[in-house]
Amino acid sequence: HRGGNQMVQAARRCYYAAQYTAAPRLLEPIFLAEITVPMDASGGVYQCLNQRRGIVNEEIQVAGTPLSLIKAFLPVAESFGFTAHLRSLTAGQAFPQCVFDHWGVINGDPLEAGSKVSQLVTDIRKRKGLKENIPGLDNYVDKL
Repeated sequence: HRGGNQMVQAARRCYYAAQYTAAPRLLEPIFLAEITVPMDASGGVYQCLNQRRGIVNEEIQVAGTPLSLIKAFLPVAESFGFTAHLRSLTAGQAFPQCVFDHWGVINGDPLEAGSKVSQLVTDIRKRKGLKENIPGLDNYVDKL
């Protein structure tokens, strides 16, 4: 006869091992940035987005005006200071609006030592007070 506590511990190790071997990836939140800017200042918008891992989705010219509306995807982590940087590159002519749009997969393997994603995981684990190294798969094997 097994108690509930014994079953929970075994199931937990099983789930951890399954996640570990499933090629895990990290997700990051992505903003949809809608930027209204005069046509002659749109070069600064593209420069700012390129520096911040932004991906331009579409550019629409507003009918009857010299303005264009640029829609781009921008990672939330890169959005801090975005408005000030954009305004400095466009001489204050660009007006951005950012709203959450979707989650995007961060390229790279968090279990591969030395990768950029692995460094991100290490920084998060350090901030949360966990052991810096990700525990190995052998930590989840039953020991009799």
